[in-house]
Parts: sequence; structure tokens; C-alpha cells
Amino acid sequence: MERTTIDLWVGIFAAAGMAAILGLAMKVGNLTSSSVGETYTVTAAFENIGGLKARAPVKSAGVVVGRVDGIRFDSKTFEAVVTLKLDKRYPFPTDTEANIYTAGLLGEQYVGLEIAGLEDSNLKEGDKIKRTQDAVVLEKMISQFLYSKAAETPTDESK
Repeated sequence: MERTTIDLWVGIFAAAGMAAILGLAMKVGNLTSSSVGETYTVTAAFENIGGLKARAPVKSAGVVVGRVDGIRFDSKTFEAVVTLKLDKRYPFPTDTEANIYTAGLLGEQYVGLEIAGLEDSNLKEGDKIKRTQDAVVLEKMISQFLYSKAAETPTDESK
């Protein structure tokens, strides 16, 4: 083989590798999927959203039913207000609960919607989900565990 042919194949292989890395980065960053169809917007307030980001998926029963549209801080209630864009094909009752979960090895966080099923009316544009559960923060859980173990350990004075 000529030197030019070898250089050409190396260039093609390098370009394919760069394209694969770019595709993987976009997949990890939730930039490849777009919301198709019509949506309606609802909000939910959380005391702690952990590492939740805009464009994170909103799932119900493991199915992506929407996306996080935006996150803002409410300085009156000192809570994070998360705006969710839900697909109009999926109506949810007004007693739906929003939870923040972590999935995958990279720790992607998403909003999970769980239906209580007691209400007949559905969420509509501009409604607020009243029942929420905050993200589980690993550092907080570890510190609580260590504190409880330290409290169980007898001291020299109690002997």
C-alpha cells in the first residue's frame, strides 16, 4: 500500500471515532431526543432537586412522557420550582405525585410520576403537582448513617 492510501484510511477511522464520541456525548446529555407532538405544562415544587437538570426525562411506569422544561428558585417558599412539559397523549390525574429518582451508572436524575388514581379530573395547562418527593442526596444519607452509628457507640463516661 502506498503511504497516501494508509493516511486516507487512518483519517477515515479517526473521523468515524470522533463521530461516535460526539454521538455518545449527545446521548448522555439528553440532546438527541426532541419532544414530538403537543405538550402541556405543569409545575412541581421540591425542597431539594439534587442534580436534576433541564431536558431531563419525565417518566411514568418507565415510559418517557415528557421533559423537564426549566428549573427556578422561588425566593418566597425557598423551594425549587420545576416546570414539566408533558405529552398531551398522556393525561394524568390531579392527585399525581412527582418524585426525583436517579438511574444509570452516570447518575442521571429524572422525574417520575406516580398516579394515586383517586381523582377523576386530569392535570391541565398551568396546574401544579401538589405531592412531591425530593431527590435522595447520597452525602446526606451517609452523614445521617454515620451520626446514628456514632450515637449508638458507648462513651467512656457511660461505663
